[in-house]
Amino acid sequence: MRWPDRLAGMIGGLLLLAVLVPMGLMLWSLLEQGAGVLSMDFLLEDPRQAGRAGGIAALLVSTGWILAVCLLVAVPVGLGCALYLSEQVPAGTRRAQWLGGVLDMLAAVPSIVYGLFGYQFFAISLGLGFSILSGALALALMVLPLMIRSAEQALRGVPMSYRQASEALSISRWGWVRRILVPQAAPGIAVGIILSIGRALAETAVLLFTAGYVLRQPDSLLDSGRALSVHIYDLAMNVPGGMPRAAATGLVLVAILVILNLLVRRWLRPAQGAWQ
Repeated sequence: MRWPDRLAGMIGGLLLLAVLVPMGLMLWSLLEQGAGVLSMDFLLEDPRQAGRAGGIAALLVSTGWILAVCLLVAVPVGLGCALYLSEQVPAGTRRAQWLGGVLDMLAAVPSIVYGLFGYQFFAISLGLGFSILSGALALALMVLPLMIRSAEQALRGVPMSYRQASEALSISRWGWVRRILVPQAAPGIAVGIILSIGRALAETAVLLFTAGYVLRQPDSLLDSGRALSVHIYDLAMNVPGGMPRAAATGLVLVAILVILNLLVRRWLRPAQGAWQ
């Protein structure tokens, strides 16, 4: 191996370490502060004394409802928009560039802006108030640009030869989309869903303005509820001595994200392998 290749490999390894080391330190810090708090009671009990005691059961329910409604809205709408862009808007045209630029700009809008809009539109104008539904719809609006762009790039990445083969076999447009295009783009679509889940789970500003931050379990989608991310912020910033419980909640949040990541990949893997 020539020295330029060795140098490039060394630089790449150092850059990888520069990313992995801070992540490892972050997880170690969470474990060091929060491991002593983690227990089954912490997961199964509702919080008490503004989070100083009890657990996070009510927050897990609120977070689950918010994330479920968010994905139920964002995934089909995002995939539908991505299919329209990939199938009806030729790549490289002015319309494709303009629509892509608009989506990129929307993806870069600060989350606090989505929170203000969600409060004004969903909570006030539609009369949903501080509720799980308001928070989930605002989050869906926020992650849609990311979901659309990820799915669009995955769909456009399917080789043109597959389309030509489907046309030669006289496969219908719906058959092409359902049996070939979407299964082949499944890994890229999974990445979009995972990124959307990660951003939705980590969001605080949007939910403060829409879902609220009450500690009790919600009885319906129209009840207010506190998400895990909001609880971490409140414990760390507003509750004296709340850092260990904030760290423990952060560990739970990371574990949920890892589990959902694996589930999404496992769910879409058969779709890709079925056609192959």
